[in-house]
Amino acid sequence: MAYSYDDQNIFAKILRGEIPNNTVLETEHTLAFRDIAPKAPEHVLVIPKGAYVSFDHFCNAASDAEILDFHRTAGRICTALGVEPGEGGDGYRAITNAGENGVQEVPHFHLHILAGRPLGPMVVMR
Repeated sequence: MAYSYDDQNIFAKILRGEIPNNTVLETEHTLAFRDIAPKAPEHVLVIPKGAYVSFDHFCNAASDAEILDFHRTAGRICTALGVEPGEGGDGYRAITNAGENGVQEVPHFHLHILAGRPLGPMVVMR
């Protein structure tokens, strides 16, 4: 499948330094920053620095180094937030949205890490 990446999306602009962010952690291939409209007391976005539209695009097209760095960075964020359930934290939710049905708002792959309160059911059936 061919993906069309919009290099004018807000995350691309953040990566280019055109829009400021509240960086939590930055690595060679990944940037993690606080969401400007948090949905939980802890709400961090983790994005790859490469031009990937969605989770499947990233998984299928990113290099092994990018994939490893992204996931290790997400794990480090959970540790830094103190939310790891096996380490005394109360847990977290990791969410990525893709496409119209997934209600993806920014066409750059990103992972939301939400924590700090009970988050309720994952999806409400209608």
